[in-house]
Amino acid sequence: MTSAASIHNRKSRSIFADLMSSKGQAVLLLLPPALLLFTLFVALPLFDAAYYSLFKWNGYGTPTDFVGLDNFRQVLNHGIFWESVRNTLIVLAVSLFIQLPLALGLALMIYEKTPANTLFRLVFFLPYILAEIASGLIWSFVFDGNSGVASAIFKSLGMDPVFILADRHWAFLAITLVVVWKYFGFHMMIFVAALQSVPKELLEAARLEGAKRWEVVRFVQVPLIGAAIGVSAFFAVVGSLQLFDVVIPLTNGGPSNSTHTIVTYLYSFGLTRNRIGFGSAVGVLLFLAAVGVSIFYQYQTNRRSK
Repeated sequence: MTSAASIHNRKSRSIFADLMSSKGQAVLLLLPPALLLFTLFVALPLFDAAYYSLFKWNGYGTPTDFVGLDNFRQVLNHGIFWESVRNTLIVLAVSLFIQLPLALGLALMIYEKTPANTLFRLVFFLPYILAEIASGLIWSFVFDGNSGVASAIFKSLGMDPVFILADRHWAFLAITLVVVWKYFGFHMMIFVAALQSVPKELLEAARLEGAKRWEVVRFVQVPLIGAAIGVSAFFAVVGSLQLFDVVIPLTNGGPSNSTHTIVTYLYSFGLTRNRIGFGSAVGVLLFLAAVGVSIFYQYQTNRRSK
């Protein structure tokens, strides 16, 4: 008994000593505010959304009309919801297979530290600095069929103006174009930073061995920045699931609800119509999708690190 008590006392002193170390003091100082912010702005809203999703509620007063999982049934049986899911998946695919390769290609051309490359990096990064709402408004003027740039191009070719954002076939294509333009600079800068960290000795050794430019890229540079590519892909997926601010000023989900993403669907059919329970159900489904993506990403990251 005495031996067990002494071991327990030694462990307690060790834990106390760790807490009193500089690292432990930093944890004690910084962890409580972080936990408080996480609880107030993440955990509690999630629990509230899960709770409200079980009620038919307009947002006023206390929810009392309990409907169970009926809101989820309505969401899953709504055709526009599945169209918004399809649109979100299209944005995701465009982000992964068009936006990221474009960003990587540009990064490979301008990652070296020269004044000209610095200027190009600034120019390509500028769209990301703009607010999403501002970007959407700018492009809504560009696509305007009456007085926009698109109208001027069609008129110069002797063609009737086309109202791109009012066409079911062209509107969402225009949105994906804006998404690529807006965010590829962000991914490009991730790749530039990763490429600049690749040891130049490895590149020179590969060239001395007779490797061509594309072979250096394929077998040396790209494998060495695999972690950065994974991070960029994760941001692209999460950003696609959250796409909202660009769509609203461009089409507001139209025409005929054909350009909704999951978040704009939540906003249009939940919040603006005072169907808070219905919108909360959409939010819960979106949260589960994001958690699934995060778990898959963490699994893949852990597997590569072994």
